[in-house]
Amino acid sequence: MTETTTSRLRIDAARLLRRLEALAEIGAIEGGGCCRLALSDEDRHGRDLVVGWMRELGLAIRIDAIGNVFGFTPGWERRAPVMTGSHIDTVRTGGRYDGNYGVLAGLEVIETLHDARIAPPRPLAVAIFTNEEGARFQPDMLGSLVHVGGLSLAEAYAAQAVDGPALGAELARIGYLGEEQPGFVTPSAFVELHIEQGPILDAEGIAIGAVEHLQGISWQEISVTGQSNHAGTTPMRLRRDAGYVAAATAAFLHDLAEEMGGAQVCTVGRIELHPNLINVIAARAEFTADLRNTDEKLLLESEARLARFLTDIAARTSTKIETRGLARLEPVTFDRGVADLIERIAGELGNSVRRMISGAGHDAQMMARICPAAMIFVPSVKGISHNAAEYTTPADLAAGADVLLHTMLSLAARR
Repeated sequence: MTETTTSRLRIDAARLLRRLEALAEIGAIEGGGCCRLALSDEDRHGRDLVVGWMRELGLAIRIDAIGNVFGFTPGWERRAPVMTGSHIDTVRTGGRYDGNYGVLAGLEVIETLHDARIAPPRPLAVAIFTNEEGARFQPDMLGSLVHVGGLSLAEAYAAQAVDGPALGAELARIGYLGEEQPGFVTPSAFVELHIEQGPILDAEGIAIGAVEHLQGISWQEISVTGQSNHAGTTPMRLRRDAGYVAAATAAFLHDLAEEMGGAQVCTVGRIELHPNLINVIAARAEFTADLRNTDEKLLLESEARLARFLTDIAARTSTKIETRGLARLEPVTFDRGVADLIERIAGELGNSVRRMISGAGHDAQMMARICPAAMIFVPSVKGISHNAAEYTTPADLAAGADVLLHTMLSLAARR
């Protein structure tokens, strides 16, 4: 096949949409979304479906000891493959595109090449990474983190689910405790296709984002111990109010992000009060702090300012505050050559395109530790994600998959 003919190659958009619909039926929730928490029965059924499609495509399937699934075209043992992929686990109120799109578009790339009888010089691979979301086990991006050597198997197996079981036991229970050692394959390059999960592309009317940076993430769990007392008879000056501390910290983090500006964002996403009664001062509060920035120095500054605030408010309120780190990932700068390639190919295929920063964590940031990596974004309508209303138009889904197809073809042609 000539280069001109190859340049006209496009994925089968209808086939991609059918697979997205079929996967979305597993763990379906009201509103069209999905709930497939990592290593749940729904996750197992989703994995079984996608692995079945891999087998139908004749891919060599390997599963490692953290449950990451890899499908390879022939020759991967002899020559490092160009890899794509993402995850199929979701948050409890997930949509049907987050993660799933990147995995299924990778299968579509391979099937499109198979139908056209094109065998790239370098093999291709599609990956499904375990527990990317961190909704059931922490940290997030756990499977890819183990793959690149950033977390030991022992630590990963010991991670406790929010509903109790340990990760290692759940991995065995669902039948995805594989035999390969994590890191058994190092790609020549890794490209992840993903919905943006933010409003920029949609608001600007741009079809493709070439992602060159990814924010660093700092997650903490904060526990406050005060004293329960009567809400009506206890003067304000004599209270040891854990609920107030939680609320004041949330307000502090909001103001901190606005003051620092730039890429700094701060979120308190979960608060639990005890005894959680309308007329009782809270004795305990447990809540999370999510701090993110594209600049490591600024991320460290935000962490330090939070620590100083907690020390001060504990003294002022006569409460005890303890913190526990849940995840800490430095900002990532993706490979410039791969990002340049994505931008160029997107333009050659007739798409509007811009360079971007990702505010969300992705498996590509882990893979960037061991090989050249970058990401392709497509628009999320109104920026909605982690929500059953998450939506990307069929035209944008197809455009992103076409950019992935030709990016992988170009990378696979390199020595």
